[in-house]
Amino acid sequence: MIRSELVARIAAENPGLVRAEVEKVVHTILNTIAEHLSAGGRVELRGFGAFTVRHRDACQGRNPRTGEAVQVEGKSVPFFRAGKELRDRLNPE
Repeated sequence: MIRSELVARIAAENPGLVRAEVEKVVHTILNTIAEHLSAGGRVELRGFGAFTVRHRDACQGRNPRTGEAVQVEGKSVPFFRAGKELRDRLNPE
């Protein structure tokens, strides 16, 4: 599902909301999560999961075309861990 499909589905389930309002709400939620993560925070949505930031150390890599060794810089990457309710919905007994 992409963002426009999410907006369309929310708008369809809530006929009292205008599509532009739904787009603004989805945009605000996603931006708030991104801003909080970029500040080094953690975002937890109960029953869904938690977003955190993990740091990858610098390492030695290889250029796949030439096989030449290259230095890969350390970086921060977003990480998502699914909550128990989401895992249970994906793996019913």
